[in-house]
Amino acid sequence: MIAVQAKVNFADTDMMGVAHHANYFRWFEMGRVEYLRKAGILLLDLMAQDIVFPITDVNCKYLSSAYFDDEIIIETQMIDLSRIKMIFSYRIVRKSDGKLLAQGTTQNVFTNSQGQVKRMPAKYYDPLYDFFVNDLNASKLETINSG
Repeated sequence: MIAVQAKVNFADTDMMGVAHHANYFRWFEMGRVEYLRKAGILLLDLMAQDIVFPITDVNCKYLSSAYFDDEIIIETQMIDLSRIKMIFSYRIVRKSDGKLLAQGTTQNVFTNSQGQVKRMPAKYYDPLYDFFVNDLNASKLETINSG
């Protein structure tokens, strides 16, 4: 699991100072991009190889509101990976009190720029898979040790 910190900006909120629901999907993307970066996968490198990964499924359960100026933590974990798709889970947590604000998942399918499904080449898949397995094992160990 990787964690990214962000701040709820005024432009992210409605007239009541509450973060608009669409921002959670942007925050999910921030976590997903950082997860890939930590695995050594850069989006611009993939795009240069005509590999993109549109979202084919997304969900978010809103549990509590984020407000203007809140510092949030975007927890991101890959939960499934194959050469044609990846699935991530997310938790958005308010830093000040640890309150879980939202949780969700996304599924991305690897395609070319014309939208045709494309298997991810080993050059990218292998390091991503290694990172995924190591991250998953570390999370399982953390769960065992905290239980």
